Amino acid sequence: MWMTAGGRRFAVTLADTEAARAFVARLPLTLDMTDLNGNEKKFDLPKNLPAHPIRPGTIRSGDLMLWGDNTVVVFYMTFDSPYSYTRLGQVSDPAGLAQALGRGGLRVQFSARP
Repeated sequence: MWMTAGGRRFAVTLADTEAARAFVARLPLTLDMTDLNGNEKKFDLPKNLPAHPIRPGTIRSGDLMLWGDNTVVVFYMTFDSPYSYTRLGQVSDPAGLAQALGRGGLRVQFSARP
């Protein structure tokens, strides 16, 4: 899948999860994501995805996760976290991701790869 933000396009490798398959089934999506904690962008989907959360311990820059059963989160910093998420995917090369996402709200597009 592709993720386009801040004028840059990033390849996303999807996780082998029911949630990732359900997310892809909704593509293309344009999400007006808000910044949270200076390390992630988030968006609450109107319809839930199947959630099977695990506690990853360390969040990596480029992780695409589901918090709860409807909040899509793109992380642009690496840090330790006590929270549980369902994995959706990972930005294949997160170099420049933090700069592309910037601070504040941002429109992010998700689309299928041809």
